[in-house]
Amino acid sequence: MLGYRKNRELVEHLHVVMQVGLTMAGCIAFCFFIGVWLDRWLGTKGLFVSIFIILGVIGGGIVVYRQIMEVVEARDKEENSSSNGK
Repeated sequence: MLGYRKNRELVEHLHVVMQVGLTMAGCIAFCFFIGVWLDRWLGTKGLFVSIFIILGVIGGGIVVYRQIMEVVEARDKEENSSSNGK
């Protein structure tokens, strides 16, 4: 337990980085497979894959931005509550 408390900030940062990376990869992969499925269904070659990969990057960026802002707001709230209590 002491090791976690000592490295708590490092663990929290690693959690955020892993969450951001997996979110981006998941959004892009999901959109890629939708694009592949649409290309096969409609008989196009790469059109929908290209469109949906771009949409996946944009959507993933928006979700990642929201996740980071939640972490920042939570940290600000925590700092404000601890400074007001002193």
